[in-house]
Amino acid sequence: MPKVRLHDLRHTAATLLLAQGVPARVLMELLGHSQIGVTMNIYSHVMPTQLVQAADAMENVLWGEGK
Repeated sequence: MPKVRLHDLRHTAATLLLAQGVPARVLMELLGHSQIGVTMNIYSHVMPTQLVQAADAMENVLWGEGK
């Protein structure tokens, strides 16, 4: 079994939380980052899925579901 550092577990947990929709601001507080930019710079790779979800939500608001 490969060795896993505590930092790796922290990064995995943060990535999973962000991917599940936990707001970045909450994640920032949980991780103890002093600025939201630090959190976003590290975990921005998780955001593309959320950007698509946001665009889908806006489409639903403007044109209704299923269009």
